[in-house]
Amino acid sequence: MMLDGTEDEEKFLAAGIAGLQQNSFYMHRALDSNNLRDALKYSAQMLSELRTSKLSPHKYYELYMRAFDQLRKLEMFFEEEARRGCSIIDLYELVQHAGNILPRLYLLCTVGSVYIKSKEAPAKDVLKDLVEMCRGIQHPVRGLFLRSYLSQVSRDKLPDIGSEYEGDADTVADAVEFVLQNFTEMNKLWVRMQHQGPAREKEKREKERSELRDLVGKNLHVLSQIEGVDLDMYKDVVLPRVLEQVVNCKDELAQFYLMDCIIQVFPDEYHLQTLDVLLGAYPQLQASVDIKTVLSQLMERLSNYAASSAEVLPEFLQVEAFSKLSNAIGKVIEAQPDMPTVGVVTLYSSLLTFTLHVHPDRLDYADQVLGACVKNLSGKGKIEDNKATKQIVALLSAPLEKYNDIMTALKLSNYPRVMEYLDIPTNKVMATVIIQSIMKNGTRISTSDKVEALFELIKGLIKDSDGIPNDELDEDDFKEEQNSVSRLIQMLCNDDPEEMFKIIDTVRKHVLTGGPKRLPFTIPPLVFSSLKLVRQLQGQDENPFGDDASTTPKKIFQLLNQTIETLSGVLAPELALQLYLQCAEYSAKLLKKPDQCRAVYACSHLFWVDDHDNMKDGERVLLCLKRALRIANAAQQMANAARGSTGSVMLFIEILNKYLYFFEKGNPQITVAAIQGLIELIMNEMQSDTTTADPAADAFLASTMRYIQFQKQKGGTVGEKYEPIKVGNAG
Repeated sequence: MMLDGTEDEEKFLAAGIAGLQQNSFYMHRALDSNNLRDALKYSAQMLSELRTSKLSPHKYYELYMRAFDQLRKLEMFFEEEARRGCSIIDLYELVQHAGNILPRLYLLCTVGSVYIKSKEAPAKDVLKDLVEMCRGIQHPVRGLFLRSYLSQVSRDKLPDIGSEYEGDADTVADAVEFVLQNFTEMNKLWVRMQHQGPAREKEKREKERSELRDLVGKNLHVLSQIEGVDLDMYKDVVLPRVLEQVVNCKDELAQFYLMDCIIQVFPDEYHLQTLDVLLGAYPQLQASVDIKTVLSQLMERLSNYAASSAEVLPEFLQVEAFSKLSNAIGKVIEAQPDMPTVGVVTLYSSLLTFTLHVHPDRLDYADQVLGACVKNLSGKGKIEDNKATKQIVALLSAPLEKYNDIMTALKLSNYPRVMEYLDIPTNKVMATVIIQSIMKNGTRISTSDKVEALFELIKGLIKDSDGIPNDELDEDDFKEEQNSVSRLIQMLCNDDPEEMFKIIDTVRKHVLTGGPKRLPFTIPPLVFSSLKLVRQLQGQDENPFGDDASTTPKKIFQLLNQTIETLSGVLAPELALQLYLQCAEYSAKLLKKPDQCRAVYACSHLFWVDDHDNMKDGERVLLCLKRALRIANAAQQMANAARGSTGSVMLFIEILNKYLYFFEKGNPQITVAAIQGLIELIMNEMQSDTTTADPAADAFLASTMRYIQFQKQKGGTVGEKYEPIKVGNAG
């Protein structure tokens, strides 16, 4: 059916073009022979083809453009006639005898153009006459194209300041009145188009109307080009008249397009000085109008204007632009209770961009914008609409881009509150944006309070999110996220050891909530930051003032020991061992041998985890215990070299207990022979003349021996296991 309609339309267009060409041929022949009467007759017949109602606006435009080309030639003929002495006034009267009104008005406009050029009558009188007579065509499409023609032929003949057609005082007002009147009538015709034809074709008509919008909008462009339209005339006449038409037409398409036209065609300084009037129109528009877009475009224009020169900034302060825009957004949202979330966020995103350009020093204004956004989002829960979340990311990114400093953004109390509304994936995106900003700008985050605020902000990357199991995450994305967190941890620094220790402790508190998949990424950089602090503290093993709260290498290693131990719980023993060994190597000169020994034998537990069969590596356990024995032996020798005595055997007894633990757990690498050898070593050391008396070690050994004896007497499997171990006299 549609195909038939299209074919019919093509036929009507072809017939119209054929009729137009035939009559234009005869018109040209008459023009060549200076036969004015025939020229007018055939030109009227040619223009009668534009009386058709059978063409869509798109096809009608094709026909109109062909007629327009012929009318330009006719106009040139009229000018030539005037030069030869033909009376233009008579010609103006003559064309009014054309039989049909549409051809008559086209010819009137054409002769009227020549009439104004001849200056035989004031331009304002001719224009007024023409704009009034064009009311004779009330068919929307035919009327629009006729008035478009009038606008086209008159635009260079307006009685403007400096124009050759400028007449007496107030002629600019006449030029403005002519354009405003033509604009008003064209807009009425354009709006009326929606009521032409059956309701079922409304969508098609709206598409056709959209194609014709520039015919109406050109009038506003003409107004903006009139030299005599200064700020006062714009404020007192032009803007109120245009807005009156926009508001009163109550048409969604017209209101959206014309508000956008106003913003685009008139100067920024005019918008700034008439903000009250312009913004007052927004809440009066139809609820279905996409106000967020036009209002955002206004704020974008004003933002760019503010950024163009520092000299214009006082104007913004003078008119209190921020306050007016902020209030207008509030009223628009109130007037449109069903405005989608994306609309609300877009408005506040544009207002924040404006604020950062105009008032970069007023963080309270920026925070106020974020607070207003939070207020309007309250009760909506996590925002999951894609477009809305993108706008929230744009909103939160604006301060980062403006200040290049997350520290400034952290001063905005409402910044984290806005982030709370992001869904989990977008929250991670925003957290990544924040980290990238820190990396790009080399931002120094140097206090534990700031680190706390920052890590609270990027917690989406640091801890598991409720409702999203880790196995649903893309592996590559996850690694990239965690590597960015790792790089961030390495950037945190403070030259004051006390504050740096607080930073490390704060980071540790956050990363330990990260779950088993994150810890292998986040603990290593924390360990290396801690070791860096240890190096900074070299030589300060004990605080000379005896303050237990102060930071010492020993205190840091204790924290590290606890931190690395968590890796065994997440099945990452290899990494834990590497970190322990790194700590041991780092601390060789800083940490006392006993502490080194204990750190290494603690590693043995990383390779033997109960209830995890795949986490029982007997050989690695034995390697850790043997290394601990070597360190204990070295500690004894150092004590002997320093004091002439070998010191306590406490470390050997502690290691013996570790051997017994793994022996009992069934580690095949821990043999009776190894345990027996260690017991004999301890006994020999304790009986040596050079061994320092240590009651605590004596008691610990006695307790250990009693335990072995008790296990032997249990009988059963345990008794059999312990039976070969010979217990000597433990004192």
